[in-house]
Amino acid sequence: MTNYLTPEGLEKLKKELDYLKNIKRKEIAERLRYTVSFGDLKENAAYDEAKEAQGFLEGRILELRELISTAKLIEKNYTREVQIGSTVLLCSNNKKEEFQVVGFAEADVFNRKISYQSPLGKIILGKTKGDKVIIKTPKGEIEYKILGIK
Repeated sequence: MTNYLTPEGLEKLKKELDYLKNIKRKEIAERLRYTVSFGDLKENAAYDEAKEAQGFLEGRILELRELISTAKLIEKNYTREVQIGSTVLLCSNNKKEEFQVVGFAEADVFNRKISYQSPLGKIILGKTKGDKVIIKTPKGEIEYKILGIK
């Protein structure tokens, strides 16, 4: 699967990787050294917890390295169609919402970034200003009108 990222999204992942490798790793290593001093490792819950945290950290570092190395940067092409990287102004039930269509690794609904693989992202890709789309949700169908694309 192609990993699409905006330049901002790539930079954010690089900063997170740097933080995890250079700061968080040292914190967990120190925590491990401290918990080893408690004695018997077989019954040392603090040590087990620190080892688990280390495992999650190393997993996230591997994940970030993979995302960064396989990233395909999204170029801002100002076209009439919604594409990955587009910011889209939608209207539904007289309520306007603006979203940026991004790759899965950068998706963040709270910051108005939706994956092109999400139900809404899939349905608006390739559409143009003025088009209407209907998305099915558990609560019924929602109709959106595309008011603008940038």
